[in-house]
Amino acid sequence: MQHKKKTIVVLFGGQSSEHKVSCVSATTIMNYIDADKYCIVPVGITKKGQWLLYNGPLEYILTGEWEKYGTPTILSPDATQKGLIKIMGEKVKIIPIDIVFPVLHGLYGEDGSIQGLLELAQIPYVGCGILSSSVSMDKIYTKIIVDREGIDQAHFVKVLRKELSTMDSVVERIEKNISYPCFIKPSNAGSSVGITKAYDRVSLEKGLLEAAKQDRKILVEETIVGREVECAVLGNDHAKASAVGEIITDADFYDYEAKYHSETSKTIIPADLPKKIVEEIQDKALRVFKSVDGRGLARVDFFVEKDTNRVIFNEINTLPGFTSISMYPMLWEEQGIDKKTLVEQLIQFAMDQE
Repeated sequence: MQHKKKTIVVLFGGQSSEHKVSCVSATTIMNYIDADKYCIVPVGITKKGQWLLYNGPLEYILTGEWEKYGTPTILSPDATQKGLIKIMGEKVKIIPIDIVFPVLHGLYGEDGSIQGLLELAQIPYVGCGILSSSVSMDKIYTKIIVDREGIDQAHFVKVLRKELSTMDSVVERIEKNISYPCFIKPSNAGSSVGITKAYDRVSLEKGLLEAAKQDRKILVEETIVGREVECAVLGNDHAKASAVGEIITDADFYDYEAKYHSETSKTIIPADLPKKIVEEIQDKALRVFKSVDGRGLARVDFFVEKDTNRVIFNEINTLPGFTSISMYPMLWEEQGIDKKTLVEQLIQFAMDQE
């Protein structure tokens, strides 16, 4: 007897600064979803926030042409419907769905917003829930949680956008607590968007104003000199940690340009580190994941400090990229889990939440 296919909605695009990265990640994921088991329904969200049901070549998602061929649609928050509302002029059609794979990076996708809508609709979805998504997206609150866990991290100062009207006092407070060079980061942003490195007061002020374009909360952080490493986490209550990978870049730091456009940036998997350090990174990755109540997947980033080999937490990403150069799927491939198997496992972990 042939089992009925489950309908899986893949959400992509979104209103965040990572719209394009989301489109690439979603295209990769859809290529690896088992079409024999699932009816794949792509739904794109434009930068303006319009939802469009898309039924066309996946290549158009990469070029942005998909928007021309989309049909207006809404994901109903009504838990008795559990479906999409397809709008065709004055008519509507309900499309029942079984599961959602929200491949939305950054604001409105990785911060608990879409997770809240899916919880209202009572539709299973891939990835972390509302709490873990929201606190992990907010770098400042992640730091507060990780500090309670007793895991080493960089010293930081919190700045609010409204405080920048008295720039001199803000700069003085930062300089009292952190030495140059330092990093300025929007508290809620991904793919290193809006992050700058300051070497003096002039570049600090400029960086604060740049970060304020992205978020009302700004994190100013000490510079850690060391190797940048990443560890993937997969699973729910009994999650496991992957191999450890290292980021090598000629850029001053691993910013958006270095991540997605630099030909000199590269990853080394597995990282050439002592076994004891690797195990410490894996242990701390799982501790961070559990401390934010993570489920499904996450990538946890650390520094291995130069000279001391001290493992220092950097950040956690609850919906890491799935592009051809993304660390998350490559780390699991090193462990013998190919992309198709990985995507299927993520879907199954989501279904286990029912």
